[in-house]
Amino acid sequence: MAARILDGNKIRDDILAELAAKVEDIAERGVKPGLAAVLVGEDPASEIYVRNKTRACDRIGAFSETVHLPAESTTQDLLELINRLNCREEIDGILIQLPLPGHIDARAALSAVSPSKDVDGFHPINVGRLATGTPCLAPCTPRGLIEILKRSEIPIAGKRAVIVGRSNIVGKPAALLLLAEHATVTICHSRTPDLAAVCRQADILVAAIGRPAFLTREHIGEGAVVLDVGINRVSNEAVAERLLGHAPKRLERFRKSGKALVGDVHPGDVAEIAAAYTPVPGGVGPLTIAMLMSNTLDSATRRLSRSGSDASA
Repeated sequence: MAARILDGNKIRDDILAELAAKVEDIAERGVKPGLAAVLVGEDPASEIYVRNKTRACDRIGAFSETVHLPAESTTQDLLELINRLNCREEIDGILIQLPLPGHIDARAALSAVSPSKDVDGFHPINVGRLATGTPCLAPCTPRGLIEILKRSEIPIAGKRAVIVGRSNIVGKPAALLLLAEHATVTICHSRTPDLAAVCRQADILVAAIGRPAFLTREHIGEGAVVLDVGINRVSNEAVAERLLGHAPKRLERFRKSGKALVGDVHPGDVAEIAAAYTPVPGGVGPLTIAMLMSNTLDSATRRLSRSGSDASA
């Protein structure tokens, strides 16, 4: 039986439609969700990411604002901007687009965002709340993983989940969210002995290591559900032929453009062995933006509850 493809684009569209209805509801009560995205310098990839996030705001009827700072801006310049955004009532979410230029203290910047407006879920207070099971703004990509599983009616409780990658952005918070759903969780990393054997034990395998097609058939247990968080650009023809040989159309597109996106899991192997999996592109990525919108709406809803029914944006 062919593996089930978990369509992140469809799930994203369903979520955004639900959020749009909720935005319309709170707008009638005087609040319009607002997201401010902060870009430092001129990074083309970051500009694309921010543009996609502002388009998602448009789709749900939220207000968005992009603030550009020049590349030579200092940490203090950024902190002052964040403080001004913290004080603006109509801004419910503040997004600091990463990576920041090397001379800027990224940790200080992320910690300066008000926890109530930290829609990326990176502030230490939100991290602590997540770890203790307290309601909080949780990181978007891990939240997206849970949404994919739930909306695909894939059981989590009692299942063995293995996460490959221990980053603060994906690996660690994903483990906490899966624990909250009563999975038994193992986090693996570069020093895990016999990584393949550990991965094969997973009912739910999360790949978030940042290396193209690092996980192959030897890492995937028969019938596992595989969530591939990786987004890696491949430009070498020999590598592309090895990874995309099972997909002639994708390989042909590579030959025309000279580039392709692949995840952290070998796309041909996962399609043969897994019961279900997220493709790259079109799997986990779309859910990250959907969860950013969800966090922004949650923050706006709390503003409404603080201000009362006569609140205005």
